Amino acid sequence: MSHKLIDLNDDLRRLRDEGFNVDIDAGHLIVRDIPYVTDARLIRRGTLATSLTLNGDHTIRPSDHTIKFTGEYPCASSGEPIVGIRHGNAVSKISERITTQRSFSSKPTRGYYENYYEKIKTYVAILSGPAAVMDPNITAQTYEVVEPHDENTPFAYIDTASARADINMATNKLAVEKLAIVGLGGSGSYVLDLLAKTPAKEIHLWDGDKLSSHNAFRAPGAASKDELHKQPLKVDYFKEIYSHMHLGIVAHGEYATASNIEQLRGIACVFLCLDSGAAKRLIVEKLEEFGVLFIDVGMGLYVKNDTVGGILRVTASDPADRATARARISFAESEGIDEYDKNIQIADLNALNATLAVIRWKKMRGFYFDFMQERFSSYTIGRNMLLSEDVYEPH
Repeated sequence: MSHKLIDLNDDLRRLRDEGFNVDIDAGHLIVRDIPYVTDARLIRRGTLATSLTLNGDHTIRPSDHTIKFTGEYPCASSGEPIVGIRHGNAVSKISERITTQRSFSSKPTRGYYENYYEKIKTYVAILSGPAAVMDPNITAQTYEVVEPHDENTPFAYIDTASARADINMATNKLAVEKLAIVGLGGSGSYVLDLLAKTPAKEIHLWDGDKLSSHNAFRAPGAASKDELHKQPLKVDYFKEIYSHMHLGIVAHGEYATASNIEQLRGIACVFLCLDSGAAKRLIVEKLEEFGVLFIDVGMGLYVKNDTVGGILRVTASDPADRATARARISFAESEGIDEYDKNIQIADLNALNATLAVIRWKKMRGFYFDFMQERFSSYTIGRNMLLSEDVYEPH
């Protein structure tokens, strides 16, 4: 992908054609072999790194005038630090291959760089100028042949959001081999929306139902009338949409049953977004047998005086703690008379339920702080109350 991106953009291709050692890594433009002078008046070579601002596969004006650098602090030919570009000394691990030790700031008079060619050339001139004074033959234009490294990305285009926020290493913790979503109704479709932005290699979708109008009103995006008239399977409809971003979406146009449940063995995490009943009991029992982490989501909503109330819940079950989930997950049949069992679905609550579930998974992967390590949480609408009840409830 790195060489393709360079080929598609005039500013990046011009840097490469002029002999600069350029590469793309974790959403950053990397330029290696930049000569500079140390405080001991020695010539060394360092690496410049700047996050890319892209529209798809095309660069647009850089959003930031600062740049990161690997190496000692650069100096004039006299050995005095170049103080005019001093910015910060924070260490930033961009990827397993690149860790920078400092950043520089040189803001153009217009307030921004027009493109990456201009930005890189400016910083190369500042850093390499003193080295050229000491050795007129020194240059950053080495014409080094750069072999493309395998980014092993499931995305159709580079994740510049993680690069821009400087959270690439945290995001890499989410690069599991396989995830699965069982049930592509309201909550399940929002779980997909969130997981499609993660570097999980494959996201498997399980649902045997067709897309209908009521699904459209509780799912992300906006299905057209023509799409609804075609009545595609929900898994096929959502795969087509989210494959624009994530290339690892796998559609299973069937319900998870005893005949196919074996396919969930080895999944890193299964998100259960289906109604209670015998089908859920079978899936839960098999996932426990397989030693698979799963997260169950559910909503119990009711209407009183023309106002909706109720509770959302998220329950995580891993091999280290099955008891909490077993005490919380309901297997009651949907025909019951419980006022909480009317299958009311509302898009904003589906989205919230899905968000809480994905946050729980990300905590368990080490992406987010996880001080309480709760396995059950609930949100009560009327009181606007979010609880981790397995932690806080009295014994």
